[in-house]
Amino acid sequence: MSKAYKDIIKAKFLINDGAIKNWSFIVFCAILSLFMIYSSHSAEKKVLKIAELKSDAKKLNSEFVQTKKEVMQLKMESQVAMKMKAKGIKLSKEPPTEIIIKSK
Repeated sequence: MSKAYKDIIKAKFLINDGAIKNWSFIVFCAILSLFMIYSSHSAEKKVLKIAELKSDAKKLNSEFVQTKKEVMQLKMESQVAMKMKAKGIKLSKEPPTEIIIKSK
């Protein structure tokens, strides 16, 4: 083995006279790796939040469609007639008349 490999294995590059440059690079790499880990966790949280919001949106859309269907059924003339029949009100045989007001 050459002397350079032995020096690397014994970590002499960390205790030599010019070791400050090496230590600053190591600290920089450590900070950069921590930042990358933080970014990946943050991105993963956002992906999970987006998936949860999409699921909620699908549920709310389904509920909206169901409620709209129920309202449409309640507005049908036959449904209204049935409910009014129970209260003693029946449909008129003659059509409604239009009232026209002439303004002066």
